[in-house]
This record gives sequence, C-alpha cells and structure tokens, in this order.
Amino acid sequence: MRCPRPAATTSATTFAISTPSCLFGGKSMPAARACQVDEHLCLGGNNGIVAAMSGSILLNLLALVSLLPAALLAFRPVAARDGVFWGVIIFAAAGSGAWAWLQLSQSWQTDLGVALWVSIATTVLLFAALAAFSRVGWRLAPLVMPYLLLLGLLASVISGHGQPMVASAPAVWLDLHILVSVLTYGLLTLAAMASLAVFLQERALKKKRPGPLTRMLPAVVEGESLNGRLLMAGQIILGLGIATGMATQYFETGSLLRLDHKALLSLVSFALIGALLLGHRVCGVRGRLAARVVLAAYLLVTLAYPGVKFVTQVLL
Repeated sequence: MRCPRPAATTSATTFAISTPSCLFGGKSMPAARACQVDEHLCLGGNNGIVAAMSGSILLNLLALVSLLPAALLAFRPVAARDGVFWGVIIFAAAGSGAWAWLQLSQSWQTDLGVALWVSIATTVLLFAALAAFSRVGWRLAPLVMPYLLLLGLLASVISGHGQPMVASAPAVWLDLHILVSVLTYGLLTLAAMASLAVFLQERALKKKRPGPLTRMLPAVVEGESLNGRLLMAGQIILGLGIATGMATQYFETGSLLRLDHKALLSLVSFALIGALLLGHRVCGVRGRLAARVVLAAYLLVTLAYPGVKFVTQVLL
C-alpha cells in the first residue's frame, strides 16, 4: 500500500486513515503505523503463499522418494518376495497414497498431476494385492515400479493446472465413475506390464540370450496366465466405467453418449480387449501378438484418460 501524503494543514503524526474494523476494531490510527501494519500484512500473505508452496514441493518430493526404493528392486542380485520387497512396496504405497489423499482432501481435482498421483497410488495398492495373492505377480515389480516412478516425475513436472471439479451430475455417480475409472487404469497398467514381460521373455528366448531383467520376470506361460486374469478383471471394470460414464453424461446433458475423444478411445479399447479375450479362448491367440494388442489397448486408455487432460492442460 502506498501511504497518502498528509495535507498541508495536518501533521504527519496526527494524520489518520480508516481501516477495516475486522483488523483494527474500527479505530483509526496514524498513517505511519497503518502503513507499517499494511506492509506487514502483505508480507505475511506472501510468506504464507511461499510456505504453502514449499510444503507442497516437499511433500511431492517425499512421494517421489517413496517410489525410488521399489523402482530399484530390478537391481537386486536375487529376486525374492521377502521382507525387503514388502518393506519397499509398503513404503511406496504409503508415500504415494498419502500425497494423493492430501491433494484430494477437499474435492476431486481436474489437475493432470493429481490424476496421475491417484493412478500411481491405486496401481501400487493393486500391485501389492497381486503380489500377495498371486504366486508370480510379484515378479512384475522390475517393470511396474520404475514405470510408476516415471509417472510420478511427470506428475510433479506438470502439476498445478487444475481446479476443483464441478459437475451437475449427482455426487454419488460422479464419485463412482471416477473411482471405477482409476481402478480400470490401475488394472490395465498391470495387464500392460504383464504383456510387456511376456514380450521380453519371448524375445529373449528367441535370441537365446536371457538377461538379468528377464530372469526376474515371470516365465512366458505364467505371464500369459497372469495377463489373462488381469485383462478379464480390467475388461469388467472398464465396462462398468463406460456405464457409469454414460449415466453421468445423462445427468449432465440428457444424452447417454457423446462421442468425444475420451468416449471413443474407451470404446475402442473395450472392443480390442474383448476381441483379444475372445480370440484367446476360441483361436488360442497368445504370445507377442496378444502382448501387442494389450499394449495398444493400454495406449488408447492412456490417451482417453490422462492423455486428454495432458492436451487440454499442458499443450493447449
């Protein structure tokens, strides 16, 4: 605030200005004192903003650090589902989950960075469940965790472009649609990593040169079986996500389906995965061809969910 100069008939020590009653109880005060208080308030507000930004950056860095030990599992001399494995997975789940929860503590956000952190936390939790209940699922860690670390780095770089989500649909439908969408993306991420593992294993067998990475991954038959189960679960949840999306669209616009980029890519992904599951059962489609189809479907889902946000918030 720029202090007003006192009039010629008024001394600087007796010049007074009116200030908001919420700050000074409705009383007037000398100009010099008022300017000092106003400057203090401005500096205090700026310091508060800087402190909030610093805290946010620190929490983001801590979330990234929590993913790092799990990403380094690929460099262990011997792969094992032991205490070290569970320790780093729990650490990753706690760090990414806490940061995602803090960002969503008030409401759903449209920010791409927040969406990626929610997807990361969900995928870590799903992977932990897979590692606990599947005999070979834990062997995907050398692919899953470095990929999630890269997503975390991307989320950290592009965060800060969103606003609280506002929708005319009932909150329960919106919450259900978002939760199902996040769960779908997490399951398909794991399915894509299982397909990539099959692809790498088959290539290593063809070249007769297995490497340290492929020795940690599931065998081809085990990877295909795991991939089939993940795809089946992902297909069911993806179908539910499309249905809840149509319901949300109906509440907002009165129409069940609007063929925008997100809806079209989701439908194509659903058709691709369904065709692959049918082909696997009827014709025995498997191996590198099946892996390519799964990776293509995952790419389409990525373009449909975070991809649209990336274009609208970062590129445009």
